[in-house]
Amino acid sequence: MRWSKVLNVVECHAGGEVGKVVTGGICDVPGETMFDKKIYLEQHRDDLRKLLLFEPRGGVVHSANFVLPSRHPEALLGYVIAESTEYPAMSGSNTICTATVLLETGIVPMSEPVTELVLEAPAGLIRLRCECQDGKVTGVRFTNQPAFAYHLDAKIEVEGLGTVTVDVAWGGMAYAIVSAQSLGFSLTPDEGRDLCVQGQLIKHAAAEQLTAVHPENPSFPGITQTEFAGPVRREDGILTSRNAVVVSPGRLDRSPCGTGTCARLAVMHARGQVSAGETFVHESVIGSRFLSSVDEVTSVGPYQAVVASVTGQAWITELCQVGYDPSDPFPAGYTLSDTWLSAL
Repeated sequence: MRWSKVLNVVECHAGGEVGKVVTGGICDVPGETMFDKKIYLEQHRDDLRKLLLFEPRGGVVHSANFVLPSRHPEALLGYVIAESTEYPAMSGSNTICTATVLLETGIVPMSEPVTELVLEAPAGLIRLRCECQDGKVTGVRFTNQPAFAYHLDAKIEVEGLGTVTVDVAWGGMAYAIVSAQSLGFSLTPDEGRDLCVQGQLIKHAAAEQLTAVHPENPSFPGITQTEFAGPVRREDGILTSRNAVVVSPGRLDRSPCGTGTCARLAVMHARGQVSAGETFVHESVIGSRFLSSVDEVTSVGPYQAVVASVTGQAWITELCQVGYDPSDPFPAGYTLSDTWLSAL
């Protein structure tokens, strides 16, 4: 075999959402912080993302996490998240996958029943409490960077839908959050394609018509996600709701979405719908669940914010090496409009 590049990859899923974790093949990339490293990968080594996520080696529903050394004195390691069309500052499901892989493969020593560690994401430090039993990570609780609402009940004009009311919130990515009921959705698997089509329209309209500039890092992306929020109900006394997040270029997050959960908690707290310390269960369209809570109230620039924690579980599905032969005509992969909505 004459591969010119080899990446060691552990594939897993959190709540059904696929997260590839790259554990070898990339020693390090330039940058003092994980955000700097994200920018470097985006501008100079985007071939790595395309190799892993584009066809024929990946697919539109895949994400990747590059485990890298961290220079932060509190962080054990860092990771840069790569998705279909962007490098987000933070991702909950990818964080859960990364922590699970680090512990279950022995890269980080596992202590039972609990292993605590700090990782650096492009968004900043992420503190994790991992429940462990018999060599398996049975739950990962991550404490996110602060989440806050940019806009509540903002009106936007959406092609084919007319005037749509949205909330816009930051939870590690910026979300346009819309009531699913207001658009006739029940958030069931059979609605997936229609959710994606309308979600993309809402996302683009919100990004064009509403400002969402992070006050502490203006380089964080603006609105890149749409979150359809189901009604909140009490199930055995616990706040519960279903949601569907549309990830560019137009597909559903299979998990309940960690950063989307944090963004929604910020909106709910701003409206007095959830109290600090109260459990909120977020469901995906396939029925997987993340548990979450508001740990404390703080501020980010002019915005009232919440520090939220989210708990989920991941399962390793595959250990492999990914590479390509020098004669391969698709070293950086390709996309087709049948699933990617656009062709490259």
